[in-house]
Amino acid sequence: MEKDEDALGKGLKTPEELVAKLCDLLTVEELDTDLYRGPRLPGGVGRVFGGQVIAQALVAANHSVDDELLAHSLHAYFMRPGNENYPIIYRIERDRDGRSFSTRRIIALQRGKPILNMAANYQRPEDGLAHQFAMPDVPGPENLQSEADYWRENIELIPEPFRKRMLRQRSIELRPVERRNPAKPQKSEPFSYTWFRAVAPIGDDRRLHQAILSYASDMSLLGTSTLKHGISWMRDPLQMASLDHSLWLHEDFRADEWLLYATDAPWSGHARGFNRGQIFTQDGRLVASAAQEGLMRLRCQ
Repeated sequence: MEKDEDALGKGLKTPEELVAKLCDLLTVEELDTDLYRGPRLPGGVGRVFGGQVIAQALVAANHSVDDELLAHSLHAYFMRPGNENYPIIYRIERDRDGRSFSTRRIIALQRGKPILNMAANYQRPEDGLAHQFAMPDVPGPENLQSEADYWRENIELIPEPFRKRMLRQRSIELRPVERRNPAKPQKSEPFSYTWFRAVAPIGDDRRLHQAILSYASDMSLLGTSTLKHGISWMRDPLQMASLDHSLWLHEDFRADEWLLYATDAPWSGHARGFNRGQIFTQDGRLVASAAQEGLMRLRCQ
């Protein structure tokens, strides 16, 4: 398989090129009515990133609803790991079209087998009673170092097998509030705060901003449940995989402006970890909420 230099962390891309590649990745091709094909990540190796499947499924479903409807929630179950060697087929079921809400069911398939089932609900804009929780009091992104810059300056902390993965250029910039080293994890309370944004402007398409946030919502979330136990995928014989993922989209936002992902993990057990997330704009608006349960199994060495 031909290897894409960016996917393997080789060569330098501009921020605009990185975001263009992400937008291309989330652009699905119509094969027939309510049947779409999502591209694979060029040069990707191994398992498909779950956020990619969710975002492509949402983009596919968007084609089946009126332009004025926006997704307000999605609920996905991962059934099989996706394979980077193949594109993904998305089949849309139009379960309901009402006056205010519409529901779509999306089945993602590879080689004839479903890898994800997702329901997405849409609403026509309307006003209503409003309140929200306050944003956590954490440092802003301006004085925080990006994850990529930190690892470039501290490459000796990364075990050799993981260096390409950790140093790869990314279309989403992450600036963690807490600095943690996955090669030397320490037990801590299961709370985490990370600022994120697309590294270049992405225009004004609200649905594209939703898709990119859906993609990014699978970052920084699953690992929250490992913090209480002081374990890490980089050091320990840890098997982790998303089992399900839910996202609620509350307000308008821009995915190319700073967003705070505040996550916590109130429970783990039975080889599963449960994680929650709230996403705030820099001025304190709660624009999205997420929840995810994942496999968290320590394997015998």
